[in-house]
Amino acid sequence: MEVGMLIEARESFAEGGRFFDRKNPMTGEVVTRAAAAKAQDVERAVDAAAKAFPAWSKMGPTQRRGILLKAADLFDEAAPRFMEVAAQETGGTKIWLGFNVMLASRMIREAAAMTTQISGQTIPSDKPGTYAMTVRRPVGVLVGMAPWNAPIILSVRAVAMPLACGNTVVLKASERCPRTHVMIGEIFAKAGLPEGALNVVTHSAEDAPEVVSALIAHPQVKRINFTGSTRVGKIIAEQAGRHLKPVLLELGGKAPLLVLDDADLDAAVNAAAFGAYMNQGQICMSTERVIVDEKVADAFVAKFAAKAASLSFGKSSDNVVLGSVVDMDIIERVRFLVNDATSKGGKLINGGVPDKGTIMPATIVDHVTSDMALYGDESFGPVVCVIRARDTEHAIELANDSEYGLSSAVFGSDITRAMDVASRIDAGICHINGPTVGDEAQMPFGGTKDSGYGRFGGQSGIDAFTELRWLTIEDPHQHYPF
Repeated sequence: MEVGMLIEARESFAEGGRFFDRKNPMTGEVVTRAAAAKAQDVERAVDAAAKAFPAWSKMGPTQRRGILLKAADLFDEAAPRFMEVAAQETGGTKIWLGFNVMLASRMIREAAAMTTQISGQTIPSDKPGTYAMTVRRPVGVLVGMAPWNAPIILSVRAVAMPLACGNTVVLKASERCPRTHVMIGEIFAKAGLPEGALNVVTHSAEDAPEVVSALIAHPQVKRINFTGSTRVGKIIAEQAGRHLKPVLLELGGKAPLLVLDDADLDAAVNAAAFGAYMNQGQICMSTERVIVDEKVADAFVAKFAAKAASLSFGKSSDNVVLGSVVDMDIIERVRFLVNDATSKGGKLINGGVPDKGTIMPATIVDHVTSDMALYGDESFGPVVCVIRARDTEHAIELANDSEYGLSSAVFGSDITRAMDVASRIDAGICHINGPTVGDEAQMPFGGTKDSGYGRFGGQSGIDAFTELRWLTIEDPHQHYPF
């Protein structure tokens, strides 16, 4: 299928008629031929957003809310089509992609609810006769850059709240799911979003640096939000810094799940399996490290291995728990990490890396230590390492021994102790007796350290996508010192 970009609510092809192919990761078949944008195409998309900004930013909150609510309804209706297209482009399972549409719809509804919550405050002034206040206003043209791994959730998150706040947006699609991301823009346009308020730019992998640089440097672009790898996030932050443009970054993770000596092991196993293997471990919040107190480690690992062995895997089109990863590079990275760990004393408890293909079973490596790459490197695949801790203090130390700090979890029956442990984990998110994978539209979502900075969601999203201004009303006849 040939797919153009979306500029001013219309299909638009790259100058020179350039295209690139996206192949199904399982079959190798070309499933999408998408427009391959370059810098001049970025110029058109940003100019369209800038042209649409004055009218959209002045539109009343109730009218903006109505358009967003209509978009949410259309997302629900489009769920089967989204699931079909995204499965072909990314290899995602029915479970995962169905959840994507559901949460994306909720995010749009939450953004719609926030249109009337963009508020300021009055502040007492020491200056006689002065009434001081703060107001929030839309920033202008924003750029959202969305990844492929949660293709519907994360693209909607990149645009819904910015739009609710009165900004216009250029969405940079992932080269691994261009059709899926163009569908996002098409649905918003169908809901009544004005022409140019949301534009979608598609590009090939080799043109990504040029497109990203052009988006960041464009003088009409005021802010950027990016979800993706830490490596690319650092490049974006550096380039944005040259132009003094704020960036919201949600990057990689190596989420720890701590199993304390008084944990309900069956509950911890269920959470670990869900967190590690949902979407084949290709989630920024995926449980990549299970840190378990050595007093209960043998019992936990036995239960965890049995759970992992029970998880079905196969073609993503079937009703399986684990489907295809997005491309062979994931398999090769996991192969290196598993081989490195087992060559240094790690024990392969379940699963393993296939000799060919992009479908892999749930895999566990036990007795992982800090000299193994699997201990610290993000795998972004269906493998989890078990690290044995001497006690609770050691477990906290191991959890914080990471360059990442996005999500985390603690399992324990003594809630007071579990709360203390959670408070000492350096991560933007921590769940007590719950999985590391979890998201709600109204929650502040983001990380620390190499997992990025800034927060999506709820009031935090308003803060990220508006400008705070100080206004005063003063006595025109006030006294001046000269």
